[in-house]
Amino acid sequence: MNTPTAPPVRVAELDLARPGELHRPGHRTPYHPTGPTLALVRSAGHPLGTVTADADRPDHLHAALYAAARQRFGAGGEQPEGGAGAAGPVVSVVVCTHNRPELLVRCLDSLLRGGYPSLDVIVVDNAPADDAVRHLLPQRYGDRVRYVREPVAGLARARNRGLAAARGGICAFADDDLILDERWVPALVAGFRAAPGPACVTGLVMPAELDTRAQLLLERYSGYGKGFAPRDYTLRTRTGDPLYPFATGRLGTGANMAFRTDVLRAVGGFDPATGTGTPAYGGEDLLAFLQVLAAGHTVSYRPDALVWHPHRRALDTLPPQAFGLGAGFGAYLAAAVRRQPRLLAGLLPLLPRGLWRTAHRGAAPAGADDPLLRALRRRELLGLLYGPLGYLRSLHAQHRTDRAGTVGRTGRAGRLVDGAGR
Repeated sequence: MNTPTAPPVRVAELDLARPGELHRPGHRTPYHPTGPTLALVRSAGHPLGTVTADADRPDHLHAALYAAARQRFGAGGEQPEGGAGAAGPVVSVVVCTHNRPELLVRCLDSLLRGGYPSLDVIVVDNAPADDAVRHLLPQRYGDRVRYVREPVAGLARARNRGLAAARGGICAFADDDLILDERWVPALVAGFRAAPGPACVTGLVMPAELDTRAQLLLERYSGYGKGFAPRDYTLRTRTGDPLYPFATGRLGTGANMAFRTDVLRAVGGFDPATGTGTPAYGGEDLLAFLQVLAAGHTVSYRPDALVWHPHRRALDTLPPQAFGLGAGFGAYLAAAVRRQPRLLAGLLPLLPRGLWRTAHRGAAPAGADDPLLRALRRRELLGLLYGPLGYLRSLHAQHRTDRAGTVGRTGRAGRLVDGAGR
């Protein structure tokens, strides 16, 4: 794609309780950027929001960022809280991976750096091309990480395999390319302890870098962030969104979510006919949120549960991502109606509004729209229309896989029971 080159935007952390320091996302060493910079502002470790500044000297840039943060959020006070905190419940963290050992190591290192004392880490190796991850984990982490293999491709299947292996009362899920904040697990635990006790807690996802035009466009078009205000959601919550409760993407994302293990198992885990690695492209997280709400539980968004996501760097990755975004949402809606047909009557009147919103996603002021963003909207609309068909294709493939697996194990046709209790 022939598009103008955008200047990189550096990403940093600034804690008002430590005014003399900037850090890279997920790092403890000092950071001295120059040029356009986006800084996540914290107070005693708690994310407050972001500020931006631009300077050609590190000291000038730092001063400008700190001044902007003080003006917007006030002065810092207490020292940042420690990452591990007091002993808490056992938390199982499921990290699904597929042929990305280098990224997996970065993710696991950031998770274990937090030092939470009651951690049960499970790596699910999904349809791996080799045994690299199986050999890597004991060499690098000893018995601190458990290895589970899911031979059938599909993120939902991999997550179900991790859910079946989970020993903790809380089961959290993280993508293998994330950098996890050292306070991530304690923040999730704190979310579950809040009143009313939720069955699911989601958290803030920030961009780990904005070095390329593709990363900047993706953040503008479909960034993962859900804001800096905690919020609780039930089926009765008034959100002001006419697509709610179907628009469960406002509750959080699969890149940063945790559930009460018993509740997630009770609602059936993740639908294996959805998710990355299937013809449905995605939607398993959105469906899980809806299932939890429909069962009468609360989903809580807690920005303190922070992770950093490295967007893909190349422009040619954006159209497939946009298509997958739409396809996953369309598949999720089809899966929701298949599970609960009574939802169809409430969904049909909302579809025109949903199509309109997709057609205007990431829109800029009149006359300033980006041609590439318009192309991404078209790709997402195509994906949205394809989504129900993709879900049907995925269901068919799943049934064939399950029948083959059952015949292979028992010598006769029958239903293969998934690890999550399906």
